[in-house]
Amino acid sequence: MGRLLRELALRVLGERGRLVWSRLEIIGDIAVIKKPIHGDLTVEEFRLLAEELLKVVPSVRSVWLSVTPVTGPHKTRGYIHLAGEPRSWTIYREHGCSFKVDITRVFITPRLGYEHIRVAKLVGEGEVVVNMFAGVGTFSIIIAKHSKPSRVHSIDVNPDAYNLMVENIRLNRVEGIVIPYLGDAARVVEEKLVGVADRILMPLPDLALEYTPQALLALKGPRGFIHFYLHLKADKGGEFYRRAVEMVRSRVESEGWSLLNAKTRVVRKVGPGLVQVVVDAEVERSRGMA
Repeated sequence: MGRLLRELALRVLGERGRLVWSRLEIIGDIAVIKKPIHGDLTVEEFRLLAEELLKVVPSVRSVWLSVTPVTGPHKTRGYIHLAGEPRSWTIYREHGCSFKVDITRVFITPRLGYEHIRVAKLVGEGEVVVNMFAGVGTFSIIIAKHSKPSRVHSIDVNPDAYNLMVENIRLNRVEGIVIPYLGDAARVVEEKLVGVADRILMPLPDLALEYTPQALLALKGPRGFIHFYLHLKADKGGEFYRRAVEMVRSRVESEGWSLLNAKTRVVRKVGPGLVQVVVDAEVERSRGMA
């Protein structure tokens, strides 16, 4: 789709079309164009591009321009409606699951699709999972549908994300498996989920390391798995892979645990020179800990 967007931009805007960032996301029947950091394209120029996009991609009914990075405690972006239906909600489908989303109120990206199913395949039968930053429930529901967990405790602090997650749990018929919670993940774990989990997901890079104590608190045995998601500056030599593991090791050891095994991969590029990395960590409580 990125190549298509660039071709349309050159057709509609001429040489100024080269200023358009080629990244295009299709979320249900909504297309999202991301405003580049550099360049002086006007909103009206983006509207011309959006009208052309509607003509050549019939499945798209609404086009929006993303004008800010993901910010704030609820992790949302700023958007401008460009063309088509002035509607920000849609049904997004992934791996046989359906999710009602509102792009202006929650974080959602199709670029995490492979990561969702990859983690789901790691979950063993009967496992209890705690997803500390669940959003509208994508990770949690895909795990429930594609694995055989006992429970997936699914937490988010954003009321809009929580309400959509509750709706999506019903939509995908995973009531009783995915258990939704509204609130700060640290507090929810400390009050309700101490010692319950075999596996922890922390798919929010801004808070993953900070919330490590609560992630460890939620594990029920002397060993468990934690998936840490981090944002790191990339380098050609791949040094950031080692840095990611060492950041996780240092944080885990500061809480009296050991890092037994760690596998690292790039999840996606999030900006110029910046990547999202996941560290799949197996951890063990150090001897002598209560």
